[in-house]
Amino acid sequence: MNEEHTADPTQHSLWRPLRLLQASMDADIARMYSEAQIDKLKPSFVMELLRLHAHGPMTITELAESVGRTHSALSQKVAAMRAAGWVHTITGDDARSKKVTLTDNARDIVGRLAAEWQATEAAIADLEAEIPYPLTRVVADIEQALERRSFHDRIIEKLGADPALG
Repeated sequence: MNEEHTADPTQHSLWRPLRLLQASMDADIARMYSEAQIDKLKPSFVMELLRLHAHGPMTITELAESVGRTHSALSQKVAAMRAAGWVHTITGDDARSKKVTLTDNARDIVGRLAAEWQATEAAIADLEAEIPYPLTRVVADIEQALERRSFHDRIIEKLGADPALG
């Protein structure tokens, strides 16, 4: 069988190193939770748990807005946090609404999570002090460039310039 192979565009990626770096750093944070025998806690849950601790029960919409995520993404995350035993839902202001709240298990560890959040931010500040061009500056510079012309428009332009994609 003569099989035609096409070039795999995923073999080269400018974003992959950044994603792998973040995944590695998240794995180190997850390792701290594992070493502390805190089961089923993902680093990606911590912001929402701390936000709920600081502001009290919130609807998924309120929580999504407070952390800058979509309702759909937060709904999925809340389901995962509920399955892991970190949150549950309670009746909201009226019988039709529900609010997300911390479980006792989550309330028992939020102090530690807050301390680790602050230590993580301090460790990132130390890292940024070691490098000539801090990631926070890179992010700000990219945001400014995207204000001038959106990522969407940039991709569309590249698609239009490539006759093989038209």
